[in-house]
Amino acid sequence: MDTLYWLLAANAVVWIGFGAYLAFLAGRERALALRLARWERSARG
Repeated sequence: MDTLYWLLAANAVVWIGFGAYLAFLAGRERALALRLARWERSARG
């Protein structure tokens, strides 16, 4: 295996990790938005 193969494999791993992290952040943001909306509904009461 030559060096270019390992470089491309490492690059793919980095981008997959970055995409997974962004998906995690998007899920957390959506959960917070839903929680805030529920809190606002209950505050109007």
